[in-house]
Amino acid sequence: MKLGERRDRAPDINITPLIDVVFLLLIFFMVSTTFSRLTELEIQLPEATEAEREEKESRTLQLVIDVQGRYFINDNRLVNDRPETLRRALEKELAAAGDEVPPVVISADARTPHQAVITAMDVAQQVGLRRLSFATESVSPGAADSP
Repeated sequence: MKLGERRDRAPDINITPLIDVVFLLLIFFMVSTTFSRLTELEIQLPEATEAEREEKESRTLQLVIDVQGRYFINDNRLVNDRPETLRRALEKELAAAGDEVPPVVISADARTPHQAVITAMDVAQQVGLRRLSFATESVSPGAADSP
């Protein structure tokens, strides 16, 4: 009795409908997704006239440190390089400024000892000066190679 023919090969699976469903899902998600744009904040920056800029620049405290580690405050050389002297000079300038704490601009030579700059920053922090910035100079590419 012969019941049926025996097959040796595996049945083929047609994946075309599966691919169609995947593409339909992809199109659905692309169409239904909302792409939100990040809005930028509109900021009105204050503008200053030349007189206001000069007044702000005059209120800054210039601290210059030369190659030997000597301190100059607003173009006045301190009598010595000790931190106590620098502290007294900064306190005097701070008292002269009144209620407004002036920003400090530190200008140091490229060959200034690092310890002198760190000492100046420490003393300024101890006195209560929190806004410190460093003055920089732009260097032309040819000048960077020369000593």
